Amino acid sequence: VIIVPVPKRQKCDHWSPCSPGNYAYRILSGGGREKMPKICFEDEPINPVLECCFASDRFLPLTSLISVINVPFRILCVNNSTDHSGEMMTFIKNAPEGSLLLMATHDDGSTRLKNNAKKLVEELGSKEIWNMKFRSSWAFIAAKGFKLPDGIQKEKINHSDKNKNRYSGWPAEIQIEGCIPRSLI
Repeated sequence: VIIVPVPKRQKCDHWSPCSPGNYAYRILSGGGREKMPKICFEDEPINPVLECCFASDRFLPLTSLISVINVPFRILCVNNSTDHSGEMMTFIKNAPEGSLLLMATHDDGSTRLKNNAKKLVEELGSKEIWNMKFRSSWAFIAAKGFKLPDGIQKEKINHSDKNKNRYSGWPAEIQIEGCIPRSLI
């Protein structure tokens, strides 16, 4: 009998480890009612969804989860019960230079997002922010004050499609992951 050792778990559940001198990250959008968005940076889950999504005893569907990676980590959750475009813009503008911004959606991240907020996200490097539709799953990583390496996946989108949705009315969750040189941040 040959016993194969259990594979070593890598940071943020990557299949292979990041090289020394790199940060590991994973951004997972929400999917369906039950699968909330998750952000992991250097094996630290940044998942304040329960704190952000419940107001009183009424559930507020999460529109966007945005995290600024710099010391200290700061997180903004925006829900679709009212317009939070201004709050999101202020959060992004106040992120210090040299920060990473990691973003993911759940439920609907497009309906109430105003054009000036979309323009700001586009200026961060998003190519899909204007293409988001109702219930699109979206994940995005951006840098403020520096350029991300060309070889990493920065954005991914999955649109709701009645014929292809994994969860009734909801598209499947999507993820992006990678490694970023520590020298950039």
